[in-house]
Amino acid sequence: MDAHSRGRADEIDPADQWVLNPQTGNYELRLDHSAGQSPHTPSASRPGTPGTVPPPTRRAQGRGTRDRGTQDRGAQDRLTETIPPVPGQRRRRAAEPGERPGQPSRRKRKPAKSRKKKVLMWTGGTMAFVLVGGAAGAYALYEHFDNNINTIEIAGGSDGGFKKDAAFNILLIGTDKRTGEGNSGYGDKNSPGHADTTILFHVSKDRTNATAMSIPRDLMTDIPECETKQPDGTVKTIPAQSGVRFNTSLGQSGRDPGCTMRTVKEITGLTVDHFMMADFNAVKEMTTAVGGVKVCVERPIDDPKSHLKLPKGESTIMGEQALAFVRTRSSFGNKSDLDRMKIQQQFLSSMIRQMKSDDTLTSPSKLYDLAEAATNALTVDTGIGSISKLKSLAMELTRIDTKNITFLTMPVIDNPAEPTPVTVVPDPAEAPRLFAMMKSDTSLTEVKKKEQDAKNAQADAQAALLKGARSTAREVRVDVYNGSGLTGAAQKTIDWLQNEHGVTRSTNKSNAPEKAAKTTLTYAPNQADQARKLADLMGLPASALRPGTQDAGEREPMTLVLGADFKGAGVPLTGPAKAPEGAQTADKQVCAK
Repeated sequence: MDAHSRGRADEIDPADQWVLNPQTGNYELRLDHSAGQSPHTPSASRPGTPGTVPPPTRRAQGRGTRDRGTQDRGAQDRLTETIPPVPGQRRRRAAEPGERPGQPSRRKRKPAKSRKKKVLMWTGGTMAFVLVGGAAGAYALYEHFDNNINTIEIAGGSDGGFKKDAAFNILLIGTDKRTGEGNSGYGDKNSPGHADTTILFHVSKDRTNATAMSIPRDLMTDIPECETKQPDGTVKTIPAQSGVRFNTSLGQSGRDPGCTMRTVKEITGLTVDHFMMADFNAVKEMTTAVGGVKVCVERPIDDPKSHLKLPKGESTIMGEQALAFVRTRSSFGNKSDLDRMKIQQQFLSSMIRQMKSDDTLTSPSKLYDLAEAATNALTVDTGIGSISKLKSLAMELTRIDTKNITFLTMPVIDNPAEPTPVTVVPDPAEAPRLFAMMKSDTSLTEVKKKEQDAKNAQADAQAALLKGARSTAREVRVDVYNGSGLTGAAQKTIDWLQNEHGVTRSTNKSNAPEKAAKTTLTYAPNQADQARKLADLMGLPASALRPGTQDAGEREPMTLVLGADFKGAGVPLTGPAKAPEGAQTADKQVCAK
């Protein structure tokens, strides 16, 4: 196995950070390579590790560790707490010929690295595992954590991990299966579980941004036929089902997460590459491992159904209280599942911030507990079912700044087929637009910025026209045809041009001969100045301009054909698509209402 896959970035082998303390008999973790051994660090034991030191594994035999330098007082002050020995740890190298015990090594010391860099290398992408289920930073515990992970083989799935030079989609599934200690009292304890909380997590090709879209469990949809891999290796085909709730795509009729993945593709058109599934225990154990997650509520909460009790303002929650927070539907908004998803998004955003905080990144005990909880709680597809693959995924996700991780809910409307709607269906206009943005790898945070930039640029252009070019605007001659399919679009554009901007020599020519996909402005060479002014005023992109080859007569107008991309008079076409309402980024705390 090469150095990179073993976590030896920049020639630092994390296993060499575990040093035998001869006075305690335990190995201790060093985050600073200059640190010597602590003569008084107390030992800490965990179940199954009574304090004995196991012999080196075959992989460790015959390999010496690098020099840790001379001991000094400052280095001892940087010693971290003891974590118990595990199989595969290495002993300190033997003294070289002519070297006395305790004597400084003759090997050339590597240049010192910043504490922040060393911590990040050791954690291996802790923040990313908030979204995917945990942290894989403790490389010295590689095999231990690897054995914790539960996997499900998806029929037709890939074992190749993910492509580093392409965008990818991971389906995060929170199941309501009542397994685990203390969970049998939540609802139907005999249920095989549903897709209770589902988030499609899209990661951009350049790893600068991500979109986390919640899918309502009460979304009415069609579940396609899906194949499931049985324990004996055979494949069972689950028949398709129409007009059912989305949450039945998992657990019911023997469906596995692969069926949920196929259902999401059926709805969105986006291929789901991998899944990660967690149960109730994941929320309880992971929030406890990081020392709690901060949440904020606008009023005191006392919910007898979920047993959630919180004072007004900010609180730190963990364990059962954290589970109650993400499960409650009676405490916020209109008490619907859609409002509960907003609460879950706020919770995940806060957990991401906690994971990226120095309080977590610099605490070996928190990292160990988090990795232990996460790998025990995670169930993933075999394509990413190992610590090495999860670590690679985590390292990709750490490149994304929290301000560029957008949480939102799939745009939906009440189910029109129900007299008193209790279910929802995709918004016929807004949902396809969001799916297209995700499919085209559009950054929603960048969209917001560009929207404002476009508005500012348009305002500046209009101000310039009104201030110094109103007389030239009057010289613009244009015939407007409606090929957009929107009733009255041509007349509304004429009214806007004439009343708002003084383009009085504009004429409504009614409908175009046929519908147009794109808005176009056709002009003669001697009308280029007019075309530029009209394009600036209306926000037409360069691709909309159609220059002719012959000059026009003195009073001959340009031709503007409004296409299907026309959204309304005064709405610029140069700006990007509007970001969906309700989107929130992971860097901001929002108080639940």
